[in-house]
Parts: sequence; structure tokens; C-alpha cells
Amino acid sequence: MTEMDKFITHEGVAAALLRSNIDTDAIIPSREMKTVSKTGLAGGLFAGWRYLDVQTRQPNPDFVLNRPEQQGSSILLAGINFGCGSSREHAVWALKEYGIRVVVAPSFGAIFAGNCVRNGLLPLVLSEGQIAELASSSAADPQTRRLRVDLERNSLSDAQGRSYPFSLAASQREMLLKGLDPIALTLALSPAIDAFQAEDRKARPWIYLHQAG
Repeated sequence: MTEMDKFITHEGVAAALLRSNIDTDAIIPSREMKTVSKTGLAGGLFAGWRYLDVQTRQPNPDFVLNRPEQQGSSILLAGINFGCGSSREHAVWALKEYGIRVVVAPSFGAIFAGNCVRNGLLPLVLSEGQIAELASSSAADPQTRRLRVDLERNSLSDAQGRSYPFSLAASQREMLLKGLDPIALTLALSPAIDAFQAEDRKARPWIYLHQAG
């Protein structure tokens, strides 16, 4: 059972990386996966693009997350099929440790999106046009033109007051709002499960004979 940070609202600096089909190997190259824990991975995030020299960690000044105006970015605006490729959960761990709380894309790799929710990171789906509009809106001054996400209202808004509604599967939304992983979410139903089993034991006692003793 794992408790995550609850996700209710978040306001942050948006960084636009509007490339299509960014796979998990680009998010965290295999050579950067030197741990099985959820920490120690932020330095390897987008390592192939973020550094001119991966070995010396010389920053690439042209990469969006390295630009001075993008410091502290916590919302990533991305292209279609973000997080495709392998199922490595390290990709989500690296994003989360770096400080990313929301990834906005027209579509996601299915396994990646599931890993996001299980780690308290919101995979938010908007259209390409909407994302381009958000990128343009925040680009002039990312530090002041922040985006705000309200999961209770299923809405993302920009500094100009424009609102972008989104949807999320009910179970995923509940996990994020309550800060619970799937096991913890199930355990929250323990009273109902126990009551059902007690009634079922009375109705079908033979089912439980193997548990005697």
C-alpha cells in the first residue's frame, strides 16, 4: 500500500516540449536508470536533449528546461503519444522528482499514463490546438503567466482567464484526489468488503470450509 501526495489543485510554470512520440527512453535513457528506487533520477531526465555532453552534464542552453525563464517548471506541455515505448516506471519517477506535477498532451502511452496516476502525476488530455494556445500564452513570460489545474473542477486555466475543461477516468481521478494507489483505494472499502463476506459466509458456508482452522 502506498500513499501519494494528494492532487487537488496545482499552479505552476509551463514548459512546452511539443514533439510527437516522445518515448520513455527519451524521458529517461536506460543508461540513467542506475537505481530501483524512486529517487536519484531527476538528473537523467531528458538527458539526451538536456545536455551537450551527457558524461560531464554540460547543459544544452537551447533545451527548454535549461532556459532561465523556465526554472521551476512543473507543468509540461507535450505532443501526441507522450510516454510511448517501454513500460519503465522510471520515466514517471524522473519527471516527478524533477518537479513535474502535470503533463498535458493530446494522447499518452497507456502504460505511462497509468504509471503517472499511480505516482501522483496528472496526465491531462487536451487537443493539439489547445496545447499550442497554452504554449503561446505562457511563452511571453512563463514565470508570471502560470497555468492552474483544478482536478475537483476538471479544469485548466491560463493567466488570461481562459478555461480548458478536461476529463479523467473516475477511478484515476479518485486516486489522485485522495492520494491513494490502487491497493490503498481498495483497502478503503474494507468495511463493505467485510460486510459482504460475512453475509456471503452465511448464505454459502460451503465456500469457506477450506478456511476452517
